[in-house]
Formats: sequence, structure tokens, C-alpha cells
Amino acid sequence: MELVENSFQYVNYLWDKKHVETIDGDEVQLLLYRSNILGSDLRITNYGGGNTSCKTIEKDPVTGLPAEVMWVKGSGGDIGTLTREGLSTLYVEKLRSLKAIYRGLAYEDEMVRLFNHCLFDVDSRAPSIDTPLHAFLPFKHIDHLHPDAVIAIAASKQGKAITEELYEGQIAWIPWQRPGFDLGLQLEKALGASPDIRGIMLGGHGLFTWGETSYDCYINSLEVIEKASHYLENAYGRLHPVFGGEKVASLPAQERLNQAASLAPVLRGLVSREAPMIGHFTDDERVLEFINSHDLEKLAPLGTSCPDHFLRTKIRPLVLDLPANVPLSNPLDISKRLEPLFEVYREGYAQYYEDHKRADSPDMRNPNPVIILWPSVGMFSFAKNKQTARVAGEFYINAINVMKGAEAISEYVALPLQEAFDIEYWLLEEAKLQRMPREKPLARKIALITGGAGGIGKAIAQKLLEEGACVFLTDVDETFLAQSVQELDRENTGFAPLDVTRQNAVAEAFSKISLQFGGVDIVVNCAGLAISKPLEETTEKDWEHLQDVIVKGQFNVTKKAVEILKAQGIGGDLINIASKNALVSGPNNVGYGTAKAAQTHMSRLLAAELGPFGIRVNVVNPDAVIEGSRIWEGAWAEGRAKAYGISPEELPGHYAKRTLLNEIIGTRDIANAVFALVGGLLSKSTGNIINVDGGIPGAFVR
Repeated sequence: MELVENSFQYVNYLWDKKHVETIDGDEVQLLLYRSNILGSDLRITNYGGGNTSCKTIEKDPVTGLPAEVMWVKGSGGDIGTLTREGLSTLYVEKLRSLKAIYRGLAYEDEMVRLFNHCLFDVDSRAPSIDTPLHAFLPFKHIDHLHPDAVIAIAASKQGKAITEELYEGQIAWIPWQRPGFDLGLQLEKALGASPDIRGIMLGGHGLFTWGETSYDCYINSLEVIEKASHYLENAYGRLHPVFGGEKVASLPAQERLNQAASLAPVLRGLVSREAPMIGHFTDDERVLEFINSHDLEKLAPLGTSCPDHFLRTKIRPLVLDLPANVPLSNPLDISKRLEPLFEVYREGYAQYYEDHKRADSPDMRNPNPVIILWPSVGMFSFAKNKQTARVAGEFYINAINVMKGAEAISEYVALPLQEAFDIEYWLLEEAKLQRMPREKPLARKIALITGGAGGIGKAIAQKLLEEGACVFLTDVDETFLAQSVQELDRENTGFAPLDVTRQNAVAEAFSKISLQFGGVDIVVNCAGLAISKPLEETTEKDWEHLQDVIVKGQFNVTKKAVEILKAQGIGGDLINIASKNALVSGPNNVGYGTAKAAQTHMSRLLAAELGPFGIRVNVVNPDAVIEGSRIWEGAWAEGRAKAYGISPEELPGHYAKRTLLNEIIGTRDIANAVFALVGGLLSKSTGNIINVDGGIPGAFVR
């Protein structure tokens, strides 16, 4: 095992014999294991790309006779996370019998519908377009992968000749062809012409390899990819500098992040003119090598080669014509400066659509760029959610790797635009998009919550995540913050320690959310504290502390949030968590009640000021939320109990009995009120107060 493992330099050998022994020869489990370890290495295949299969003999549930069954990754999904539920299970004989009724390239789509008639397990995942590519090859285990090194050869001008020479005839070559039934026939034909080959290279697309066992297939795949990787590594810089050499230098690392954080909301606003988008940023060294090079201008407009790449990234990126060190203190000016560049991109995409559309093509999709390159700084990617935006960036890095390799050994060749269009607007792809689940109410929204580690703040975060938002938590208590984040969806959650009384710390938190998600749409001011004392016991320090955190803190956070919301130009929501005490006069509460009243009136003032920008400002007034609240630990609970002449243990019952509904208020109740204000049904409401107190007449607003 050690000798095999150490023989690979450019891919990860991850086969664990001890783990495989626990699988005990289950071919389907071996397929899943192989798929997962292959998919864990992005040098081997990109997220969601490629597919794997195995063939077994199963008992036909109808006839009781043995039948050959193929288990293959179904439509959608990712081999790195593939489970049994993600497999399509089909009769091999039935699939192969479809060759008798195949009517040619013009009828590819009808064949996909017929795959459903070949299902062995009718409850398995829908078969993908690549199903016949696996069915028409006789091998028990097959991998179809998209390794960058292999695609670099497949997407080079001399790709066929290089493949033949490099692999000494062991890898066959099939010129570019759209995936489908006919491509499966071409694979079968290539194998028939050269029965001793170990794999097939698909021009501009990827690699097929196989083996009689799962392990043989795995090793075959690794060896073919390793050989291509080694060949490219020896070629870099041999004939000419990579990408023609460096044209511009990168900004220092922290300056790159500062500039990217400042520009991200501007870009997000520009790409969100048709629908809001979530962003991702990277200054990966592979990105910088490409965007800083002399060849950027030549290669970026060519577009990507592998279909998986441009389906995720659009056919080409937008390159910013903007100095890396440009001052970004006035984002609105930068937005106006960049708008013409974006309009040229949109017009170019519309022309691409008009030039290549078919009579039955779906309507043109969003014409805004997915990938935006800023020389000297990095790459932004924008999509409908965080995962898709991140993966789009990863795919473009795959495309960069392909261009780098192809240029080192030959000349990079992108797909012809008509071929690219026919895949991007393929009716089968459109049907797949139409089958996608309906987006949640807060999909494409980004929320920042202060006091996010407390009971109310964490409940709000959980609710907004459930409804589809990306959420960024902040809190002054780093320990509680770290614990709270561990309980949440990590892909869509960010966090940063934050003292809301410090403007620099506030600015830093908004920089982090802009880098992670592209900007912000919803800001929930939930940071607070409570001090309950009669007037004569309230110290100047008590008073200043309450005013600083509750009033000044809300001001600091709101001011920075509005700067970003205006830069985006797509509106937004400010939700301030105040208190019933903002409206009701109670004993021993002068400091806290005054701060909450100021917080509430600030909200009304800002609603009036920010309405013309589409920014809504609303208030949620909780009362006596004891569940999970650190405010109720210690002195505050004792102070309120003393004010009412009861023990701290009697407080929950006391508060419930004084309400019209006789209800105890929980953190989830406050979270639901926040969602009511930001979920879309109250999009024309601003300057309002929602009391969540069980019904206290003294707190009625009118």
C-alpha cells in the first residue's frame, strides 16, 4: 500500500484497505467509496462534475431471474458526497436495446425520456444524460472524471496527437461532442477499434477510465491523471513564461482584502439588477497568476471549454477596467463608473443569445456576469446562493488550470460558441432547472445580527437560516459566539466578534460579511444589556453603559449598514430589537427604559430618512424573554423581581399572568416577528413596531 500511495505526486491516493474490508465485497458500496474519495480531490474532478458506475447481477423482482444492473450517479449530485439515494439503477440489457430505436443526433432528447423505462429500481434517482456512456462500455466499474490536467490536454490544439504520444496509444481520442446517446455509441466504437485501451479522452470535455474491480478502476484513473499532471508540470515555463508572464503585480494581501471588501457590495448591486445574488471572493494564487498576466486579455474572452465549467460560470468572465488601488470611499461614484462596463457585458450576452438561439430555445436567462476578475486583487463570483457562488469560483479556477496547461503544451481551444450555447440552453438543462425546488422566502438575502450569541439573537439566526438567508453573527462575547455558530449551518453562516460601541470594529465586521457573502440586506440590531435600578442607585457608569451599547451601538451599526445598502442600490431591512419598556413606564428602570425609547425613536427617524432608498426600518418589542437570555442571569432578574416584590423564580409566571393572552414569550416568538417583517409579505411597511409581549395594554402603540 505504501509503495502505491507514494507513487502519486499530483493526486491523492486515499484507498484505505482496512475500511474496504468492512464493506465486505459489496460492489455498490465500493462504488460509493471510490466515488467519494475521487470527488474529495478537486484536481480529479470538479464539484458536481463527472459520474461513476458499477454493474452487478441482481434478481429481477418480476421474473426472479438474474439480470445485469448498472448503478450510476443520477442526474445532479456530486460524486464526492454521493450516497445510494443518488444513484440511478437500470437494466443494462434494456439500455443497450435502445440502440435499435435510436433515430440519430436530432433525437437525443427523446432517448433521455426512454431511460426511465429501463429503471430496475423505479424509486432511484432520475438517470442523467451520461447514462448510455456507461452502459455501452462492458466494464464492471467505470469513472468519468473532469481532471484539470486531462482537460488541459483535451482542450489544446494538438490534444489528439499529445494524447496518442503521451499514453502510447492506450488512451483513445474522441473529438468534442455534446454528451448524450450518440456519444455513448462513439465510446463503444472507440473500444471496439482498440480493445486493449485503458481509457478514452473526450475532446474538450474529460476522461473515461475503467477496471474489473473498483480498486482497479480507481488506480487506473489515478495513473492516467498523474501522467497528464506530470507532463504539464514539466512543460510550465519551458517554452515561454506561464500566461505570458506577469503584467501587473498583486496588491499586498491585506490591501487586496480591503479593496475587495469595499468593492463587493458595489458589484453585488450591479449583478443584482434582475435578481439578488450572493457573492464569494478569492485571491487564490492561481487566480492572481492568471488575472495579473499578459495573456488575460487574450484568454478570458475565449470562454471555458468543459461544459461543466461554463454552465456554472457563464461562457466568459467580466474583467474590471479599474485600478487596483482606486480609492473606494465613495461607492456610489464607483458604481456609476462601472455601470457602462456591466451594460456592455449584458449587451454582449444578449447578442450571444440572439446569434445562437434555436427556434425552441428557452428565454434568455440573467445576462449579468457570474465571474468578475479584478487584476491585482482577485476574483468575485455571484450566484443564487453561497454554495453555488463558491462552486462557480472553484469551477473558474478549474478553467484557469485548463488554460494554463493547454497554453504550456500547445494552444488553448475553447468550445465553439454555438456548441456552448446549445448546452447552456439545452431543453434538458432547462427542464432540470424547472424541477428545482422553489426558493425559500429569504433565498438570496444576507443578514447581519448583532448580539447573535444571545438567546434572541441566536433564535433569529436560526429562523433566517431556515428561511433561506445567509447569516452573519456578531457578539462581544467570543466564547458564546463560537458556541452558537457550531450549532448552525456552516456554509451559510459567518461570524465575527464585535463591540458595537467601537466604529472601527463595526467597519471590520461589515468588511468580513462583504468578503464572505458580497454585502448585506438585513441588519438586526439585537446587541444589548439590561440594568434595573431605582434612580438613586443608577450610576453615571450605568447610564453611559446602557446608552453606549443600546443607542450608540445601534447608531454605529446602522450607519455602516446604510453605507453598504446604498452602495448596492437594491433596498434592505433594518430591524431593531427594542423592548416593551420603550413604551411602558415601569419602576426601577430609568436607564434601560430611556435607552430603549431612544432606540425606538431612532428607528422612526431613520424610516423617514431612508425610505426613498428602499430601506425599511422597523422595530420588534419583546417583553420578558427569559428563555436562553443572558440578560436574565444575575442582577437584572433580581432587580425586576425586587421591583415587583416577588422572587426571581416567580418571574416567568408573573410576566405571563399580566398579559392579555396569559402566555410566556420565547425566543422563537421574537424570531418569527423578525421574519414577518423581512419575509416579503410586509415589503411595503416601514416605521412600524411589532409588540411581542403577550398583550400588554400599556404598550399599545395607538
